[in-house]
Amino acid sequence: MSLEVTGKLLVKYDTQQVSEKFKKREFVLELAEEINGNIYTNFAKMQLVQNKCDIIDRFKEGEQVRVSFNIKGNKWERDGKVNYITNLDAWRVEAASAAPANNGGGQAAPAYNNNGGNQGGGNFAAPNFNPSPETIDDLPF
Repeated sequence: MSLEVTGKLLVKYDTQQVSEKFKKREFVLELAEEINGNIYTNFAKMQLVQNKCDIIDRFKEGEQVRVSFNIKGNKWERDGKVNYITNLDAWRVEAASAAPANNGGGQAAPAYNNNGGNQGGGNFAAPNFNPSPETIDDLPF
């Protein structure tokens, strides 16, 4: 599942070499949402992994960015207790003012297996469809 969010790039952290084969870089987005005339602010820590760690370099803190990401969760046990971790794995970052990537080309969302490895990804999004008023069938069946 691929999701997208737009917000202000608040903090960029340095790349961390977690193990010999795994590195990550975290960053924080400030997300503001208006609900019933009130502004609510949330902060989302996201991560870039492996060869994606450098894509945040071209953006400055304070800039508005659009981030495409996947939700990834892991389960692990420690001292007989089960713990769950959820990561927001970013795979594309672009200026918020840039036109959204079209479904016909560009970068597809990476697919992950249970081990967290990138297994490649196809672009399975449905093409954009904007029917003319004459072709709209509003019947419920």
